[in-house]
Amino acid sequence: MQLDHVTLVTPDLEGACRFFRDVVGLEEGARPPFRVDGHWLYANGRPVIHLVDATGPARLRGAASALVAPRIDHVAFRVEPGAEWRALVERLAAHRVPYQLAEVPASAELQLFVALAPGVVVEFVTSPAAGAAA
Repeated sequence: MQLDHVTLVTPDLEGACRFFRDVVGLEEGARPPFRVDGHWLYANGRPVIHLVDATGPARLRGAASALVAPRIDHVAFRVEPGAEWRALVERLAAHRVPYQLAEVPASAELQLFVALAPGVVVEFVTSPAAGAAA
């Protein structure tokens, strides 16, 4: 089993798209013509992040139209230690994106958390070999 994609419902559609494109390094690509605005972002030819506009009306099962609330706890991406991890940290700094660094207890893996929007957190995790690169 592997992660297929994550859907983020956000009121800042363009800001989220810029983050995943410019900082994370995903590529914006084709997206089916859904009734709500959004973007699909690709890694290695696969759409892994689906961004959906939270400001438009949406049909809920058996309910009248309502505003969609932003939702997701976090999505995590595993980053290779060394050069790939350092490049991510450098892009975060270059784009002045604040983050929090933590260490996973017992494994010493490094976690880097970015608060993308209220209620939406993106985690990047790497093995201990990344060391003090952040």
